[in-house]
Amino acid sequence: MNKAFPIYDIYSLADHQHNDLLISRFAPYLVKHQNLTLPHKHTFYHVVLFTKGGGKHSIDFKYFEIKSYQIYFMAPGQVHRWDFEGEVDGYIINFSPELFQSFLLRPDYLEGFTFFSGNVDDEVINLSNTTGKELAALFEKLLEEADRTNRPDLDMVRALMLQLFITVAREGLKEEHTGAPNYNYTLLQGFRKLVDKNFTTLRLPKDYAALLYITPNHLNALCNDMIGISAGELIRNRVILEAKRLLVNHSMNINEIAGKLNFADNSYFSKFFKKYTGFNPEDFRKNPVAQ
Repeated sequence: MNKAFPIYDIYSLADHQHNDLLISRFAPYLVKHQNLTLPHKHTFYHVVLFTKGGGKHSIDFKYFEIKSYQIYFMAPGQVHRWDFEGEVDGYIINFSPELFQSFLLRPDYLEGFTFFSGNVDDEVINLSNTTGKELAALFEKLLEEADRTNRPDLDMVRALMLQLFITVAREGLKEEHTGAPNYNYTLLQGFRKLVDKNFTTLRLPKDYAALLYITPNHLNALCNDMIGISAGELIRNRVILEAKRLLVNHSMNINEIAGKLNFADNSYFSKFFKKYTGFNPEDFRKNPVAQ
């Protein structure tokens, strides 16, 4: 594997549709973009509903078995690949972060949906048959709008997409976060956002606890209660994830990656990476695997 890791923007895939948006049935999209079965990264939001097919797909090096009426969501920057078996079909939406910014008063509105948080475990949802059929009908309406001879009515598209997101969020609430205090969930999301922004410079739970105006013990208890890991482990996992994303992109060498992640030197980075993954950075780069 010696080619640079591909990073796709919405404009390279939008075809004849609006530059901020692509809506398609999945089977013809896959035929047209067969190279996307290889590991790649998006600069846009990405949503797929499977209605048919088998095999597996991965998001940020974690694999999921494909099932009918499974929907998954990806935020910009995540690493992704497919490994299908047999015929696969469904629906796909790609859209830029800008699509909703001029439509909603809250520019961070999408971040309120757990499946757009960038946390892999929240991004793949196996729907009930009833909800799956309801979403398939919504996708059909979206296709009708996207296939209009003239420019699609983007306000109608946005409204239908929001209906789709809210429907999925309601389904998820039946299984996840049930009974969890809303304040604690909001606090956890705030911690994750801070880690995403600062993980290269802030590595200690006490640093984030101070930013959240809570004690380190409170932050650790929150993480252990809600996601089953400590605050320190969440921070380390984010560093490891970014290291993996950078390692599969061959445009940077190991020394450059160590520097970008704010490690003192290559040796310290290599020891850290092997301690928490079991692989040397060089070995992972040659053969990226899910862990």
